[in-house]
Order: sequence, then C-alpha cells, then structure tokens
Amino acid sequence: MDIDLKWSHKELTAQFAKAKALKEQEHTSGVSLELAKQVQHKKELQFKTSHGILVAFLLWICLLHASGIYFFTRGFLLTRLVLDHKSQCSAPPVELPNGHDFGSPSHGCWHPKTFDKAVIIIIDALRYDFTVPFRGSNSKAPHQFHNAMSVLYESASQRPSNAFLLPFIADPPTATLQRLKGLTTGTLPTFIDLGSNFAGTAIEEDNLVAQLRDAGKNIVQLGDDTWTSLFPGYFDPNLTRPYESFNVWDLHTVDNGVTEHLFPLLHSSNSSKWDVIIGHYLGVDHAGHRYGPDHPAMAAKLQQMDGVVRRLVESVDESTVVVVLGDHGMDAKGDHGGESDDEIQAALWMFSKKGIFGRTSQASQLPPQTASERPVRQIDLVPTLALLLGIPIPFNNLGAPIEEAFIGTSGDNWQNLAQASHLTGAQIKKYQEEYALARGLVLEAALTPQALWEAAKEAWVSAARYSNNPSASGWKNSFEKFSSYQKETLDVCRGLWASFDLVSMVVGLLVLLGGIVVVTCYARGLRGDVIELTPLFLGRALAGAVTGAVCGGILRSIYPVNATLLDACLLGSAIGGLFGFASAALVARRRIASPFPSNLWGWLAVVFTVSQSAGFASNSYTIWEDTILLFFLSSFGFTAIISSLRQREFADKLLGMYQSIIFIFLTRLASFSQLCREEQMPFCRSTYYASATSSTSAPWQLLIPFTVAILLPGIIKSYYKGTRSYEGSSVFWIGFAFRIGLLLSAIYWLLDAADDGDWLPINKDVLKTSRVYVAQIILSIALAAGSTTFAWAKPCLNIVATKTAHSKRIEDAKVMYPETDQSVTILGYANVHGSRYFLLVVNFLLAIILLQKPMGGGAIGILAWQILCLLEIIDCNGLSDSSIGPVVLGLLGGFHFFKTGHQATLSAIQWESAFIPMRSIRYPWSPLLIVGNTFGAQILAALATPLVALWKQPPQKRGLLGAVAVAVSTHILYHSVISISTTMWAYWLRRHLMLYRIFSPRFMTAAAVLLVVDFVVVILAIGGIRWNWLSIAEVFGYPV
Repeated sequence: MDIDLKWSHKELTAQFAKAKALKEQEHTSGVSLELAKQVQHKKELQFKTSHGILVAFLLWICLLHASGIYFFTRGFLLTRLVLDHKSQCSAPPVELPNGHDFGSPSHGCWHPKTFDKAVIIIIDALRYDFTVPFRGSNSKAPHQFHNAMSVLYESASQRPSNAFLLPFIADPPTATLQRLKGLTTGTLPTFIDLGSNFAGTAIEEDNLVAQLRDAGKNIVQLGDDTWTSLFPGYFDPNLTRPYESFNVWDLHTVDNGVTEHLFPLLHSSNSSKWDVIIGHYLGVDHAGHRYGPDHPAMAAKLQQMDGVVRRLVESVDESTVVVVLGDHGMDAKGDHGGESDDEIQAALWMFSKKGIFGRTSQASQLPPQTASERPVRQIDLVPTLALLLGIPIPFNNLGAPIEEAFIGTSGDNWQNLAQASHLTGAQIKKYQEEYALARGLVLEAALTPQALWEAAKEAWVSAARYSNNPSASGWKNSFEKFSSYQKETLDVCRGLWASFDLVSMVVGLLVLLGGIVVVTCYARGLRGDVIELTPLFLGRALAGAVTGAVCGGILRSIYPVNATLLDACLLGSAIGGLFGFASAALVARRRIASPFPSNLWGWLAVVFTVSQSAGFASNSYTIWEDTILLFFLSSFGFTAIISSLRQREFADKLLGMYQSIIFIFLTRLASFSQLCREEQMPFCRSTYYASATSSTSAPWQLLIPFTVAILLPGIIKSYYKGTRSYEGSSVFWIGFAFRIGLLLSAIYWLLDAADDGDWLPINKDVLKTSRVYVAQIILSIALAAGSTTFAWAKPCLNIVATKTAHSKRIEDAKVMYPETDQSVTILGYANVHGSRYFLLVVNFLLAIILLQKPMGGGAIGILAWQILCLLEIIDCNGLSDSSIGPVVLGLLGGFHFFKTGHQATLSAIQWESAFIPMRSIRYPWSPLLIVGNTFGAQILAALATPLVALWKQPPQKRGLLGAVAVAVSTHILYHSVISISTTMWAYWLRRHLMLYRIFSPRFMTAAAVLLVVDFVVVILAIGGIRWNWLSIAEVFGYPV
C-alpha cells in the first residue's frame, strides 16, 4: 500500500541537497558535502555576476537607442529661435500719422486706443459648430451639442455693430499649452513643444500679457493654472484664482470657481481693481475627453457657458471689450492634439456695448455657417487686441488685424483698417529682419515678401493723398497689399521652421542602425552560450564609450562646431561604444555565425518584421496598420496548425493544433475592438466606445470586466494544471488574489459608468472617492503585494513522498529516491521556471487591465490568453530557440495597442487614465499611469518574452540564462527595426503632405515603444529573472 506524504519546500531542499550530494560523491570519489556546498555557492556568485553583466550590456543598448532617437529628434522636430526683443511703446515700427499722441499708453502707443479694459474668456475646446444653429436635413439629426450655446450667434446676427462671430483656426499641435503660446505671442507653435503640455514653462518672448503689464494694467487670471505657469508673477496675487487644469474627470470645479470670482469683479464697486480679466473655463474640454461631444453632459456644459456669456454681456460697460474664444476644437471622440478639421476649428466672438464693429460686405453680415467660411487665424487676435487696447504689438507676432474690429460700423473705414495693417506689417518686417540676422540667414524666399512690402508701401503713399476720405479705394488697396505681405511672410516662416537639420537626423539614423547591428549580432549571430561572450562585449563597449565621450568633448573644445558639449560627448560615446563592440566581435570572430535563419520559422519572423517595416513608407498602410497585424497573426496561427500536424508525437500534434486554433480565434475576437482614426472613415466602425462620437463605454461593455474576472483566472489555472504547476503560491495568487483584483476592477468601471450616467442617488464626490480607493486597492494588490509575493515566493511545486517498493512515472513530474524505502514526486518540475515567472506577468496583467476601459480590459485579457497559447505552440513545435516567438510577441503587443483604443495619433492618448487611482496630478505617477494605459500591451508582451526560453524547461538545464538573453534581445531587435523604419521613412518623406498627420506621430510612437520595451526588458523582465532563478536554485541548486 502506498502512503503519500506532502513535504514543505524546506524539507524538499534538504532532501534534494542530500540526494544530490550523495550522487556527486559517487562521481568525485568521496568528495565531502561541504565541498559540494562551496561549489554551489561559487555557482551562485557566477550566476549573479553573469546576470549583472547582462543587465549592464542591455542598458548600454538602451542608451544607444536613446542617443539615436535624441539626435534624430533634435534635427527633425526643430524649435524656432526665440528672440528676446521687446516692442516699445515709444518706438513704433513706422512713422505715426500726424496728430497722434506719440507713445502715449493713455491714448494708444501706436494706434488710437479703443478700449480701456478687456474681459477675455477662454472656453477650452469650444469648437465652431458648437456655436452656430443646426440646419440639418430630415436624414441628419442634431447632436447633443447643437443649439446648446446660441448667445454668440444670436448677438452677432442681431447686433452686428456690437458683436461678431468667426471661425478661429488653430495651428497644430492643438494642445492647450501650445495654443496659449500662440494666442499671446502671435507666433507659430513648434511640434516638439507638445511634450511640455504636462507642465508649462514660462514664456520669455514678447507677448500680450507682458505688454499689458508694462502698460501698467492690473491683470487677473481665473481658471486653468497653465496661465500661471506660462506667466509667473504677471497676475494680481490677491485676485487671481488658478485651478488645476489636468483633471479631466472634474467638469465643474474650475468652471464654478471662475464664475464665482468673475462676476463680483465686474460689479461697479470693484471696477477699479482690475484692467484685464482672463477667465479660462475647462468644463467643455473635460466633458469632451470624458464623454465625447455627443453627450448630455456636453449639452449641459454648453448651456452653462451660454448663461455665463449672457450674464457677462449685461455686466460690462462701454469701455470694456469682451472676447470669448476656444483655444482649439475636438474630434468626434472629444480628444485633441492633432490637426484634423474638428481639432483646429475653434470659435472667436468679440463684443462691445460701444458698437464699433462692422462687416466688409453685405454677404458677411451673418456669422459663417461653417468653419470653412471667412476663418481667421488664432494668431490674428494678438495684433487685434494690442491695437484695440493701445499697447504695442508683441515683437514676434506674425498675425494680422481682424477686419471686423477696424472696418467701422458702416463697413467702409478702409483707412483705419489699412493703418492697422500697416503697423502690423511693419512690425512683422522688423521681426523678419532681426530673425534673419540672429540666425545668420540670407533668405532667398524673402525676396517675394520684400517685393510685396515695397508694393504695399507704394500703395500706402498713394492712399495718403486721400487721407480725408477713409472709404477711398486707395486705402482698400493698401490694406490688401499689406495683407498679401503678411500672408506671404507667414508662409515663409512656416517653411523656415519646417526646415530640418539633416546632419543631426542622419547621425541619429546611423546610431540607430549601429544599434540594430549590435543587437542582431548578439541575438542571432553567435554560436554557443551568449552569456560567455557578454563580459567581452560589455567591457569593450564601455571602454569605447568612455573613450569616445572624452574624445568628443576634447574635439568640441578645439573645433568650434554647432553642437553643445553634451551632444559632442553623447555622439562620441555612441560611436566609441559601437567601435568597442566591433573590436570585441573581431576577437570572438570564431563564435560569429550568420544571422540569417536556417528554417521556415526564422524566415517567417524576418518576413513579418521586414514587410511591416517597409509598409510604413505608405500612408495608407500606416493608417490601416491594425488590419495588417491581424493578417500577420492569423498567418502565424495557420502556419502553426500545419507545423503541428507534422510533429511526431501525437500529444504534441494534438496540443499544437488545439492551441493554434484558439490563437486564431482569439485574434479574430480581439479584432472586434476597434477605434477608428479620422483617415479610416467611412470604411471603419468604432466599437471601443458606445459610439463614434463618445468617450464612454456602452452599458453592455460593462459586462466585459466581469466576464474577464470570471474566466481569465480559470484559463490561466488550466495552463498551470497542464504541467501540474498549480501549486504553492500560484493557488492563492491566481485563484484568489488575481480574481479578487479583477472583480474590483469590474466594480471600478461599474462605479465609473454609474457616475457618468447618474444612475445612483449618491453624491458624485463620494462616487469619485470610492473609485479612487478601489483603484488604489487593485494597484496595491498587483504591484505592492504582487511584487513582494513574486520576490519571496517558492517555486510552484507540489512535493509528495510515497513509501513504496515500486517506481512509477508521472508526466510533468520528477521522481527521486533519496532513500531506499520511499520516492519523492515533484509535481510541476517540468515547468518550474515558467510557472513561477508567469506570476510576474500576472501582477502587471492585473494593473494594466485596470488602466484600460472595459473594452480594452477585455483585449488585454485576450492578449494574456494568446501569450499562453503562443508558449504552448512554441513548446509543441520545438521553437524555444527560434526568433518567431519574440517576434510574434512584438506583433501581439502592436496589435493589442490598437485593440485597447489607441492609435498612432496624439488625440488618441487617453489622458483620463492619469486619474484612475488619484484625484489630482502627481509626478511621476500620473505620466507613468498614462504610459501604462497607452503601452500596456507592449509592456505585457515584453514582460512575457523570457517565457519563450523558460516555458516547460527543467530547473537544471544549462545555458538557460543565455537562452533568455537571446529571446529578449530578439524582441528588442524587432522593435528596433520597427523604430528605425519609421524614423527612416519620416526622414525620407519629410516634405510629404501627411508628415505631421501620419508619419511623424508614427515615428514618435515607435520611438516611445522602443524605449518603453527597453526599460521593461532590462529592469522588469531580466530583473524578475534574477528573483526567479534564486528561488528555484534554493531548492534545486544551480546547473552542473
């Protein structure tokens, strides 16, 4: 009769060590047990050293990637030179007309002042079509945002001398910080500044706010705290009330705060306390981000703004001009940041009780019905407000005066409009000359603006003969000439600031190419265990990097080049490191092998990578990239079915086919989650949110997190059961903690939907607090408790001692005989590395699911299942040393990037994810949460890459660390090729019409993914391998 006894891991360790020592004594003719312990200790130190060297080598590769991306970006996304010149009230750009009080702020510095005060209201993301009445047909129903804010159109239509409403076109990128820079300086934004949208830096160049302060105006700012970041110390500290701007979950705090402090200031008793009020409302923008424009919350917000403007009109006097504007629009989902029509088409409304506005023609009496009619640029507001308020036009301004503000109520005061255009054009010419001088430029393109300027001056002199007749055609001709000059100069500046530093771009490309050569050689071009050669490669690379950095610094100090000392050292370090690696490869040339594949699977990995990279040269391919990835993954699944049929063992054949079919099915299932980009319409239907115009989940989608919570732990458990590894800590962690975390995640999104839809008679603040606490508990389970569990957990094993005289074989188990009268069966022995390491994947899986919307959480759950399918396919087909596993993981990460509601566009960033576990912005956690939301699929795939080498491998297999190094390096290689391909095509297509809409965002996405994957592989994956190895070696020792 057999008697089973379960042993603890401590007992197992002792028994296994004893048995192993006895075995070693047999082979060493009586070597002592103490000597065996010393051997194991030496092997432990050897492993830790090899592991540390591997981490250092991969970190060097990461720095190489970062250097290449830095140099390319430095040349590709240029910033313009900011001049520190300031316009002076006493120094107009041209001679002023006779009779004007020269340089007097009380009457107007360069132009007669029209208003003493201004109230400037920014309604963030006020799209133009939010302000005009709906005029649809029977086949087109109005949206929620239609007719909700009618005051702007009504006043401009019924009282044209008091108000006008125009489309207000923003220059991309349509992020608030960049728009505020343009609205106050009159200059064009630069694409690279978008990264500072989290935390604005002070504006140093000349601007409206600085000119108002220099004129002695007391300025009050209410609302968005971005203003206080851009203009520190400019606003009245006693009256200014800034509010945090980035909490897109909060629709009311900022708006209510602005209104609460705005109207008391407008009371006659407080009129002497201020000269200019800037109020920045955020509710419309936040409603768009949270719900989308076609939602009752948006209608409610617009109606609230309608009431504010109506009340504002009644509260101001004739000496005050009121400006209401949107800094940008929003797309169909309520997001912004790119350059689509909906994102750049904002609204501008100006009002005055004095009645000084006009129209240049009878046809323009009514506001435009669409944003394509009579638009004005946002930078045009800068000279318009400056001249109306009697202050100098900021020195760097490129905008033009708005016609309606200067043409007069009868619409024929061309003299006044021409004078405003003359002053503006003269300041633009002065700026152009100073800019060319500062940059040392001789602009051939400036010949055309110069000729236009001379023609405009002639027209001005000619019109002066009719100075007593403001409506004379000569003044109109003069205005048109100055307008032509301004438009042409603006085009010249756009071209100048769209120029590229080709040398820096080529340097970046070469450094990235060198990194690809390094990773290719290391991952696919070495014979034997790569760990043996890693110390040589690292030592030579670091020596070369240090030498190169020193040489770069010395050369920079000797030869005057257009580069900083940091750039010179960085470039020298990259080049030196590459030469150092090359010298190491030369020393180890006998171990160098051809990196080209020797079998079908290897070539399939190459085809997937190269064809995807080549496709980025096409804008249509880039737009439909998710569909291409669907094809690649399906092709892999069908190939795996065929390969499984060719296996000799029936069990491998059956299991491989089964997992391949599931893999294909899951790929198709995930494809139903889709967020369409503008260029895909009308051939694409968004399913990620409730509708194409919504940013909230449909009620049925709330079932997805609960389904995931019910099914996913059981699915993972089944894979553990297959190798008898569902033992030890995996039982508690997968069966209980992970499931509880998923249920809490489902509850979180249920509470979120209840808050959005007002389902519960509970205070919204209570709901928000409850959600935050739930999210914090989930992240604590996943990252805090999960990391602790992973670090200290024992292997997922079940040890059974059986007293019997008969031996027996158990699949996926090891039977030992430490004593003659009993056997020890270790269940889970065959997958001891893989089953324990996967617990780390489970931890991050839980955190990433929380950070996704319900549909995205379902896609991430499918990704986890597909990873397990892939591991079984690799095992059944003997592909653990092939490149296909890491490459398919890269494809899965890219595919599920799209399936989690993301696109390679700025507007697709889900900013609200920063507030899932927090009520306000906190650094560095808020950006990290957004990274986890955006690149969650790639993070999970990178984290799972070591499993390609670890899955179903025995604990004492030799060369396993080297196999892990090859797998993760191959995964990095895939992302490196994708990154350099998008970089190369961005370089080649730098003059393409779709550069900043398609190719540039895709390049930035690939670069960000590469850096994130590098970090995850080096710090999390390889770091996790160390803990995994030490835990297993504690029981089984190190390989002999």
